[in-house]
Amino acid sequence: MRKIIFVIGLLFAGAASAQDTPRAAFGTWGVDLSAMDKSVKPGDDFFQYVNGAWLKTATIPPDRTSTGSFQDLRLLSEKRLREIIADLDARPTDSLTPEEKKLRDLYDAFEDRAQIDSRGLAPVQHDLAYLQGLKTKDDVARAMGSTLLMTECIFNASINIEDKHPNSYAINLDQSGLGLPDREYYLRDDKDLAATREAYRQYLGTMLGLAGLPDAQARADRVYALEIEIAKAHWPIADTRDRNKIYNPMSMAQLRTYAPQFPWDAFFAELGVSPKKGRAERIVVVREMSAFPKLAQLFDATPVEVWRDYLTVHYLHSFAAFLPQAFDDADFAFYGKVLSGTQTQLDRPTRGVHLLDGMLGEALGKLYVAKYFPPEAKAKAVALVENIRRAYEADIKTLDWMTEGTKAIAVDKLQHIALHIGYPDKWRDYSAYDVRRDDLIGDIQRGSQFEWNRELKRIDGPVDRSEWTMTPPTINASYYPPMNEITFPAAIMQPPFFDPHADDAVNYGGIGAVIGHEMSHGFDDQGSRFNAFGMLENWWTDADRKNFDARTAALAAQYDQYEPLPGLHVNGKLTLGENIGDLSGLTIALKAYHLSLGGAPAPMLDGFTGDQRFFLSFGQIWRSLYREAATRQLVLSNPHAPAQFRVDGVTRNMDDWYTAFDVKPGNKYYLAPEQRVHLW
Repeated sequence: MRKIIFVIGLLFAGAASAQDTPRAAFGTWGVDLSAMDKSVKPGDDFFQYVNGAWLKTATIPPDRTSTGSFQDLRLLSEKRLREIIADLDARPTDSLTPEEKKLRDLYDAFEDRAQIDSRGLAPVQHDLAYLQGLKTKDDVARAMGSTLLMTECIFNASINIEDKHPNSYAINLDQSGLGLPDREYYLRDDKDLAATREAYRQYLGTMLGLAGLPDAQARADRVYALEIEIAKAHWPIADTRDRNKIYNPMSMAQLRTYAPQFPWDAFFAELGVSPKKGRAERIVVVREMSAFPKLAQLFDATPVEVWRDYLTVHYLHSFAAFLPQAFDDADFAFYGKVLSGTQTQLDRPTRGVHLLDGMLGEALGKLYVAKYFPPEAKAKAVALVENIRRAYEADIKTLDWMTEGTKAIAVDKLQHIALHIGYPDKWRDYSAYDVRRDDLIGDIQRGSQFEWNRELKRIDGPVDRSEWTMTPPTINASYYPPMNEITFPAAIMQPPFFDPHADDAVNYGGIGAVIGHEMSHGFDDQGSRFNAFGMLENWWTDADRKNFDARTAALAAQYDQYEPLPGLHVNGKLTLGENIGDLSGLTIALKAYHLSLGGAPAPMLDGFTGDQRFFLSFGQIWRSLYREAATRQLVLSNPHAPAQFRVDGVTRNMDDWYTAFDVKPGNKYYLAPEQRVHLW
C-alpha cells in the first residue's frame, strides 16, 4: 500500500506546492471559483452551487445543442483538426503521404459546395431510379442490405464479438427502421412530441418533393404511417439493455422459420454474408427477440411502392450533406432545428473535419496525436489509470456485502481490464479505401463499403483485441464488456478533466472519477454479467446478485424522481448502468485520493478542504447547459441522465459529501443514511 500511495503522489504533484510551477488552467488550483453560486446551499443543489454563476450567464452557441465542459473540449478538438487540414492544404501534393492525400481530397470534395450544387441530383440519379424501380419484396430486402445505398432497414446487421464466445465474431441483428430517435417519439402522448411528429411528417414530404416525386406529401404520409407501425413493434429502449434478454443465437435456418415473412436470403446475399461458417451453418444473434416476427409480418403486409418511398427518403437523409443546398437545408431544418433545437447549421469546415473523423478517423487521429499527445502524455495517463485500478482492488477486498469467492473473481476481472489509452498501438490501414477529389458521393459510398468489407473479411477469424472503437480526437471514454477494456482517447486527457498543474484533489475528482466510472462499467448491472475474458456468464453467487440488485434498484428509483423538464422524468432503468458508473467511479476516485495523502491531512486552499475540492471538481466537469429539445432527446433515447442529476444524484449517496459540506436534514437532496446507496 505504501508503494501505491507513493506512485499516486508523484503523478499528481500539484501546482500549489511550488511557486515556479505553471498555474492550473482553471483558477489557481484547478476549479473555476467564479462559476460558483454560494447563495445556493450545497445540500439543496450541488450542481447549482458549483456552476450557478456560470449558468446565469452561459450562452449556447447558435450552432450547438449545448455548452459546457465537454463542449469546450469539442470546440478545441475541432479547432485543432481544422488546423491540421489547413496544414495539409498548404503543402505540395507530392509531399503528402497516401493517407494525407485521401484526407485532403475528401475534405476538399466536401467543401466544394459550388461543385455539389452544379451537379444537382446527377450523382445520385442512378440510385434514386434503382430505389423507385424496386418490384418485389426480395428487391426491397436487397436494397435494405446495401452498404452503398446506406438507407434504412427494419433490421440492423452488424458484426460484433459474440457475447458467449468472446474469441469469435458474429452477425448481430437489431430492431431498426425509425427516422426519429426512439419509439417514444411516435407513441408517447406529449404535446411537444406531437409537434415534433408533425414536423417530421412535413419533412418527409419536403425531401420526397425535392427529389421530384409527384404527390410527395401523400407518399410521405404513407411512410410516416409505416414508421408508426414499426415503432409499435419495437422494444422500449430500457429493455434493450438487458444482455441476457438480447442474446438469442440461432442458425440462419431457424431465423427464416422464426421470422419467415422477411427475405433473409436476399438480405444477407447483398451484405455478402455467407450462410455457412466453414462446414457449419452460420449463427446469428437476434437481440429484440419478440420484435422480429412482428417486423417481418409488417414487412410482408406493406406494399412495395411504400417501401420504395421509405427507402428513398431515408437514402436522401443519409446523403443530404453531400447533395445540393436545398437538401442539406431541409435536413437540418428538421434534425437540427426541430429535433435538437439548434438554431444554425455548423459551418462547413467544422462539418468537414467531423466527416474525416468518421471516414478516416485513425488517419486523422495519427496526425492529431503526433501534434498534441506525445508519448510521455500517454505514459502519464496509463500510470493514472493503474492507480485507480489499485484503489479499486483495495476497495473490493473490503466489501461487506460481497462473499469472498465473488470478491476474488471481481479482483481477477479488474486486473484483466485492458487499457486503450490515447491512441492505438496499431493504426488502421486505409489503402483499400479509394478517395477521389471529384466524386464526393462515390467517396462516401466507397467509405461505407470499405468499412463493412473490413469487418466482413475477418468475420470467421480471431477477434482483433487491438482494435479501437473511438478515434483519438474524440471527447469521450468507454468500457466494452466483450473485450473487458476501457478506452480513453487522447482528447479527453485535458483540463478540466486532467491538468498536471492542478491540485491533486481536483484531478481525482475529474479524470479520476471518469476512469473509475469506466472501470465500474465492468461491474454495473449489465457489465457484471461478463467475466474477466469478456464472456457472458454468471460469476456471482445468488446471494451476491440479489444484494447488488436490491441496491441498484434503489438507485434506479431515485433517478425516476428527477424531472429535467415539466412532466418528463429521467428513466432510472434506462440510465442505471451510467448512474452506477458515476456513483462507483466517484467513490473509488475519492478512496484513491485519500490513499494518495499517505495519512497526512490535505492542505486547505482558498478555504476549501481536500474533499471539498474533490467534489467541486466533479461538479465542474459536468458543467453544462442544454437546449430544451436536446434535453428531451437525451431523456427519451440516451442511457445517460442529464448532467445536473449526474452530479446531484451521485453526491447525495456519498457519506463524505455530507461531511465535507455539512449537509443536514431539511436540505433538498439530503438522504437519510439508510437510504443512501453504497456499492463500493
